[in-house]
Order: sequence, then structure tokens, then C-alpha cells
Amino acid sequence: MDLNDKNRMPQLGFGVFQVPAEETAEAVGHALHTGYRSIDTAAAYGNEEGVRAGVQASGLERGDVFITTKLFNTDHGRDQARRAFQQSLETLGNDYIDLYLIHWPVPAKDLYLETWETLCSLRDEGAVRSIGVSNFQIDHLERIIDATGVVPTVNQIELHPRLQQPELRRFHAEQGILTEAWSPLGQGAVLDDPVIVEIAAAHDRTPAQVVLRWHIQLGNVVIPKSVTPSRIEENFQVFDFELSDAEMSRLGELDRGERTGPDPDTFE
Repeated sequence: MDLNDKNRMPQLGFGVFQVPAEETAEAVGHALHTGYRSIDTAAAYGNEEGVRAGVQASGLERGDVFITTKLFNTDHGRDQARRAFQQSLETLGNDYIDLYLIHWPVPAKDLYLETWETLCSLRDEGAVRSIGVSNFQIDHLERIIDATGVVPTVNQIELHPRLQQPELRRFHAEQGILTEAWSPLGQGAVLDDPVIVEIAAAHDRTPAQVVLRWHIQLGNVVIPKSVTPSRIEENFQVFDFELSDAEMSRLGELDRGERTGPDPDTFE
């Protein structure tokens, strides 16, 4: 997908949140073998080294794999952010990072603007190709855009059929920010929903494939995670069928505003 800085990233990636460090390399390796070309990690996950090992063992060229990582809450601030970035760069074993995100805004610290300015500098220096944010609300986005004139390429947010965040997604569209969905399956909680199960049966697909296809048709970047080889493969098989407008509408009616993760306005 096209980013607003002229770079591109795959719409479907592989996430490694909560993947144990000792299992990360094997899971990443299987994902890359399956066909994924985008890996999403974070310093806070403690598995950047496993991502490095999985990519290196794949035999793929570095330029063939899009790598995202994130700066955690304890590293906000100008100097801390620069040090955290350098640590991730070294742990991943790369000369550059494709996409670097502020993991959470942590408004109580009131350092996210300073941190964003640091990411802008890192991008200008060429150490990172694209910069973005994660879990930012509209007021957080407006503040950093107004102050710097730099629009994030991506806002990675919790997004699934029971938390669809339409107002935030509209703001993204107006600003040219890609919406990237974490917890795209609602940590599995949506997979037994009768509507999703019915639509899956109509297409001879699994509920997970239907939800991922819903994300794809909405235009979201999506990063499902699994350590089970068959599920890694299943989650990749979402480009050879299409949901009807009526099915998309039915899925759109499942929104309940239910978060599985923290509230970005209060999480520290």
C-alpha cells in the first residue's frame, strides 16, 4: 500500500506480539516462507532478536522484507527516543528500519510531541524510512501534525469488528494516514459471532479469514499473529475471495466499542 511519504508497505503483515522470544525466529521464518513480506515487532515485545534471526535465516534480501518496530513508553523524550531507536536498530541487525512507530502516546508524560520531533529527525537522517504512531487519538494526531507539519504515515490501533473506530478512521482518511489494525481478530473473541460464522460458511472459509478479508476490503493494513504453522498459512489466504457489499454492511453492524487492550488516553 502507498504511504504518504512515497514509500510502500504490504497490506497484510505478520505480527509477533506475545510470541515468546524463543519461538519468534521459527514463526517469522514460516511466515516468510508462506509469503508474508512484512513483520511487525516492538521493543516492548522482547523478540526483536528473534525477528532478526528469522529474517536472516529466510534467505531473503533485506530489501524484500518490510520491518516495523516501536518505541515504548519508557523511552519518550528526545535523548531517550534516539537511544531506543539505536538499540532496536542494533538488535534487528539492520542499517535501517522500514517503519518506526511511537507505541503509545502516554499523554500523562506529555512527551509524545518531543518524541515525534525526534522521529522526524531520524527519518531525515535516513536511519528510518517511514515514521508513524500507534494508539494515537485524534487530538494526539492533531497536535503533532500542527506542531511539525509532518503527518504520520500510519496509526496502528486496536481494530476489529467489535471496535471499529469509525471517527478515527475517517480522520486518518482525511489526513492520508493509513489505518493499521492490531488485534484484528479481537484476540479471537469475534470468531464465534453468528454473523461471522454464517458468512464464513457461505464462502467455505474460516471466521478468521472472513474478518481479515473485511479488514482488507476496508483498506486497513492488518497484522495477524500466530505461532501455529497452519494458522499462519490460513491467515495469508485472504486474497482469492471477496465479501459482498451486504456482507460488509452486516459486519459493520457488529461494532460495540469494546476494547480488548488499554485506553490510549490513560495507558502509561
